[in-house]
Amino acid sequence: QERVGNCNVPREHEEDGKRLGIWLSTQRSARKYGSLDPQRQERLEKVGVVWDVAANRWEEMFELLFQYKEREGGCNVPLQHKENEKNLGAWLSTQRQAYKA
Repeated sequence: QERVGNCNVPREHEEDGKRLGIWLSTQRSARKYGSLDPQRQERLEKVGVVWDVAANRWEEMFELLFQYKEREGGCNVPLQHKENEKNLGAWLSTQRQAYKA
């Protein structure tokens, strides 16, 4: 967390030769199915583990959209636009497509 600012470790990430991403994914699955020890869950939460990565990402992107709207006066984000190095335009396009479905 100190190095990158969060505990959203990509599944394929290795740290010191250990498969940290797979391990964290296993912890998330164990929590989802109710088999993660409560003390371990608490310890993971204290270091900033996010359990629902998709929901967390959606919230982060929505916040970027809000900032864009405040600055630009609207939400007409070009498809290729990046905000804080994140593909805000592509994300918004996906949200619009999901709304149409």
